[in-house]
Amino acid sequence: MALKKFKPTTPGQRNKIISAFDDITTSRPEKSLVVGIHKSGGRNNRGKMTMRYMGGGHKKRYRLIDFKRDKDGIPGVVRSIEYDPNRSGRIALIFYADGEKRYILAPNGLKVGQTIVSGPGASPDIGNTLLLSDIPLGSVIHNIELKPGQGGRMARSAGAYAQLTSRDGKYASLKLPSGEIRQVLVTCRATIGSTSNPDHMHEVSGKAGRSRWLGRRPRTRPVVMNPVDHPMGGGEGRASGGHPRSRKGLPAKGYKTRSKKKASNRLIVERRKK
Repeated sequence: MALKKFKPTTPGQRNKIISAFDDITTSRPEKSLVVGIHKSGGRNNRGKMTMRYMGGGHKKRYRLIDFKRDKDGIPGVVRSIEYDPNRSGRIALIFYADGEKRYILAPNGLKVGQTIVSGPGASPDIGNTLLLSDIPLGSVIHNIELKPGQGGRMARSAGAYAQLTSRDGKYASLKLPSGEIRQVLVTCRATIGSTSNPDHMHEVSGKAGRSRWLGRRPRTRPVVMNPVDHPMGGGEGRASGGHPRSRKGLPAKGYKTRSKKKASNRLIVERRKK
């Protein structure tokens, strides 16, 4: 998965770096696995804006992704690797032996024609989904469940992965992308390998217009607002704004907002790195 740079024939092309899309094998999605998607534009059910800086963007269709990977013992063949506008990683179209088609998150290194399988007895190869109790220690995994049967919740974005470090009783310890070490039930599932498109973090839009295509509206800096709009607003001239904080007044740098009573606190062995 390579990155593509452009000759600076226009100001917008000068610093533009995007994916070369050389891993994509088809441009047409599977019709039976595509549904319409409604854009909120940051508005709630009364039409009131509750999230700022959202709106516009290119029209999308949602691809139904199989995060559960619960077709146990039925092999599937990778038919295509596709672009998904709703996520940073790639997706793979799987044709299963019983005739069903499903989209999955494509692991890095998955190839067209490769066979994948999930469930007990599956080998720990790239793209296969197993219980954490069956995955060898030290393995790199993604699409990890938090509750058995819930479907993958962790390590799903481009290039993300966690590492299975140890098992103790009914819990397995995982080192997550944030650096946090967390315990998860060994009856939860995970997929072998890291998520595809690891170069996504190195992409550069090159111009503001590309953010508008993605549905992101211009963001107003707090220091240029009035005091009525933000705690960091107001002042004579170009005031620095004081201590960084959110619109509601919560400190923004280093202040812990996680609840001390959160149930999953007992499962966190080591907090994420600052």
